[in-house]
Amino acid sequence: MKSRIGVVQMSSSEKVEENLKFALAKIEQAADEGLDLIAFPETLLYVGCDHQAKHRAAQTLKGELIQTFCDYANRFDLSLLLGSVYEKIPDDEQHLYNTSVLINRQGEVDAVYRKIHMCDAPALGYNESEGIKAGNEPVVIDHEIGRLGLTICYDLRFPELYRDLTAKGAEIIFVPSAFFLYTGKHHWLPLLLARAIENQVYIVAPNQWGEHHQGRVSYGSSVIIDPWGSIVCCAPEQPGLVSATIDLAYLKQVRKNMPILNHVRTDLYN
Repeated sequence: MKSRIGVVQMSSSEKVEENLKFALAKIEQAADEGLDLIAFPETLLYVGCDHQAKHRAAQTLKGELIQTFCDYANRFDLSLLLGSVYEKIPDDEQHLYNTSVLINRQGEVDAVYRKIHMCDAPALGYNESEGIKAGNEPVVIDHEIGRLGLTICYDLRFPELYRDLTAKGAEIIFVPSAFFLYTGKHHWLPLLLARAIENQVYIVAPNQWGEHHQGRVSYGSSVIIDPWGSIVCCAPEQPGLVSATIDLAYLKQVRKNMPILNHVRTDLYN
């Protein structure tokens, strides 16, 4: 089965309405191009350093912003992966979830994934767990385009998660991100390629790009990588939409020709 998937590269700011306007325009463009699904990057609606503003931008999953995307998915007849939004936690006023939301073409929320691994990195001067609560559940879901696994950004550094998603049947794994420029130029593509090759899956990785505010620059290079490890599309250094064909018959052929997933020695290691 073949489908067309797009990745949206954004340079999100502190201005939620501007970010939302850009995202909705990309949905219309994707519909014009006949895409089946488009994926947005991590924190697509707000990137800023003001913790209080981050909380003001956050909503529950039944909030107006999510409903707007549900309405657009239904109206334009395509699925959406909101790479991540800040989700309010009813019993915790100090923390938010960093949450991916998968919306089907009927405008219904199909899956929710809350980022598991927190980016607490002294080298970057960034401590995500100060304001974000970690999720505790890997997510794989059946979808019309295939069996999908959901991850977010820093999760990419933990190959155990990707092997677990693959063991649960994932054929396409999403990696919406806001990868820092400093680490991205060394690690972004090598890690994505490794996750695709070692698991023989499609990797769909929309990324933030450019300067968001003073001291925060994202790497870009939003990509789709096939199960053999070939980059089938990559965004240029600007906000926009690029797309590629996902072919699950090709995935099955790759796995048949080199059946590494059948050779995992679970009797020796987990």
